[in-house]
Amino acid sequence: MIAARIPTERSSVRPSRQLVLAPLADTFDPAQMDLAALLCSCLAESERFYRGVQHDTRFAYELFRRAIVEGNDIAWEHIYTHYGPLVESWVRRSGAFASSGESSEYFVGAAFTKFWKAISERFEQFPTLASLLHYLQLCAGSVVIDSVRAQSWAEMLPEEALPPGHAPLTAPDEEAMKRVNCEEFWRYIDTQLHNEAERVVVFRSFVLGMKPYDIFNDRQDLFQSINDVYNVKRNVLGRLSRNTELRGMLAS
Repeated sequence: MIAARIPTERSSVRPSRQLVLAPLADTFDPAQMDLAALLCSCLAESERFYRGVQHDTRFAYELFRRAIVEGNDIAWEHIYTHYGPLVESWVRRSGAFASSGESSEYFVGAAFTKFWKAISERFEQFPTLASLLHYLQLCAGSVVIDSVRAQSWAEMLPEEALPPGHAPLTAPDEEAMKRVNCEEFWRYIDTQLHNEAERVVVFRSFVLGMKPYDIFNDRQDLFQSINDVYNVKRNVLGRLSRNTELRGMLAS
């Protein structure tokens, strides 16, 4: 599992100067290098990049290939350690980060997980290091936005269903509950939930006001990670937001 590949400690993205080697010849094939030599070459080329001189990205690309295509855990650990600070900087630049309520470290792990799951079966569609890093940057932004959206009960109610000038809903027991019978509302919601995990997430999020981290800690028999809680919440809200009967119930 990808979570097992994410180390708990991260170092600076800037490589140690002690490990810098001279660049290899352009004709050398990174795919033929052993992992130790490949890692040293990656560090050497990174140092050249930071000095603003010509550098070769083939070694870093090969490291990504071994981590993602071959499932090499050591290669993946070095990618996470090396590029983690860069991903964290992307996370912090997201306009949604301040309101997320999560740490930047959490989103770094989520971004790498999303990245790995998305490209593991289509790595060949990313032919350069630049294309890989661009997609990783997109993943960093999307996990922050997805998290913020998943925490908002208003995701159930599209903006067009709200009366003009109406403030966004923040919880089901506020304005929406003034317009519908609570018992009827929750009975209907229950019919739209597919399993116990969805019922636990919806009830504890929107009735008890619990955060995903607390739900995960309390029900580790249902969820393997906090990401599972976020995914369930996001999927439920997305499905309910497309439910025309529910829209009418809340907007009436």
